[in-house]
Amino acid sequence: MNISTTDDITAHYLTRGVMFRRVLALLMDMILIGLTMWLLFWGLAFFGLITFGLGLGALSIMPFVPFLYHFLSLLGGSAATPGQMLLGLTVRRTDDLLPPLPLQALIYVVLFYLTIAATGLLFLVALFTRQHRTLHDLFSGLVVVRTDALQSLTARPVI
Repeated sequence: MNISTTDDITAHYLTRGVMFRRVLALLMDMILIGLTMWLLFWGLAFFGLITFGLGLGALSIMPFVPFLYHFLSLLGGSAATPGQMLLGLTVRRTDDLLPPLPLQALIYVVLFYLTIAATGLLFLVALFTRQHRTLHDLFSGLVVVRTDALQSLTARPVI
């Protein structure tokens, strides 16, 4: 696929209505991460109980769960978190709209969590940027697009 988001018409078509969907997807992902961490906590606590406290050190993996949730989701086949998939979004490279490279996904997720750590106010940058891109989008070279728009752009006619 040799499509790029540098064309204004294509960029608008791919990113129309994305900002509201991104907010909802983030809320869904937060709920899923919370549920995952709750289940993992009780599973590891039970493991610690049956090992007479020796397994409680496994609880130290808990802070890494949200990071791994986002990072591994971006490297998956759909290049989107479960919340993004439910709302018809996907994360793509800006230059050719292919799924992100591992380094891009790493930069994206690290900057995403740094933005959250800085009170989340930096998300407001999306209100003023072209294609409603956040800082972690811009610095990683990625863009969030609608899955249906991307599929219609890349569909090949059947002969």
